[in-house]
Amino acid sequence: MTMAAAIESRTAEAPAWSKASRIASVDILGDLNQAETIWRRLEDQQHFSTPYQRFDFLGPWQRLVGERENLRPFIVIAYDIERRPLLLLPLALRQEHGVRIACFMGGKHATFNMALWDRDFAAHATRADLDALISAIRARSEADVLAFSQQPLSWQDLPNPMALLRNQASANDCPLMTIAPDAPPTAQISSSFRRRLKGKERKLKTLPGYRYRVAATDAEIGRLLDAFFRIKPLRMAEQKLPNVFADPGVEDFIRGVCMMPLAGGGHVIDIHALECDDEIIAIFAGVADGYRFSMMFNTYTMSENSRYSPGLILVRNIVDHYAERGYRALDLGIGSDSYKRLFCKANEPIFDSFIPLNLRGTVAAAAMSGVNRAKYLVKHTPALFHMAQKLRSALR
Repeated sequence: MTMAAAIESRTAEAPAWSKASRIASVDILGDLNQAETIWRRLEDQQHFSTPYQRFDFLGPWQRLVGERENLRPFIVIAYDIERRPLLLLPLALRQEHGVRIACFMGGKHATFNMALWDRDFAAHATRADLDALISAIRARSEADVLAFSQQPLSWQDLPNPMALLRNQASANDCPLMTIAPDAPPTAQISSSFRRRLKGKERKLKTLPGYRYRVAATDAEIGRLLDAFFRIKPLRMAEQKLPNVFADPGVEDFIRGVCMMPLAGGGHVIDIHALECDDEIIAIFAGVADGYRFSMMFNTYTMSENSRYSPGLILVRNIVDHYAERGYRALDLGIGSDSYKRLFCKANEPIFDSFIPLNLRGTVAAAAMSGVNRAKYLVKHTPALFHMAQKLRSALR
């Protein structure tokens, strides 16, 4: 019997521990294949999660990136008394300084982290349900601490039940654009800003074959990704930032999920681009779920054409693309980059939770919480943030 099977067998036989909770039993699986059927079932129209929790996104990430980083699947599934799945936590277990930490799969490549919930259960979940879940994990797992980072406070207008647990604000904000149904284009992007972008775009329109496109075929996707992986390292080096796309397995993961089709049409990751006959001018890629587009990665040309703000022009096209399709929200990723505020005027509340499962985890949770609070203070205090930037630059 494999370790994963042993874990599943042990947990499935556990009796219900809380009559106040709808959660009657919990399994903890160490094998993606064992979790796949339930995972995909929780992705249907009755589910509640972000596109970053799709099995076709996190499965390849775990196999190609997580395993190389010595992360093991730690998939928590809670059931009601009739063994109907109520939620699935797509976690991975890592060890740092002797502490076993269960965190969300996806690492730096998942902008938002959530459980996959049965929508009705999520809408009525109580603190007793969450306490029962944590108690089951504490009693039946080898983890010392749960580190749940970058969780949205709500998604598609439904509160995230994980916010019922003790939490704190994440270090970084996520600028957000809300799109009102049938609103005019100026509701998303003002007329004056559009005029400025059109003035810049006139320069690009003189280029032979200038166009905006959403990649649809494998050949288009492959060509745009070839350009991305050629340009992005140059941009990261220019900014003196580490290139996370050069980590082992990451390029294979990105290429694989960008090529992977969704059952309802489109791909797991949508790639938008400005290009001409001579070059790819700008690329923005992200995940979409019919309600919201969330940017995942981007880059733009190193040529003289970069003077005409191709990234901003491309974002304008992306906003119009999703607004025309009835989307209600759009974000350009977590972080304080100034260009995001030109489009996204609101803030998406993001929170973290560090939950100890034993004495060792209590110390670890306190340390992780303290580090995150310090990061938050620096990010939200202009003088400290400026000082940190100068120190980072000097160290490099």
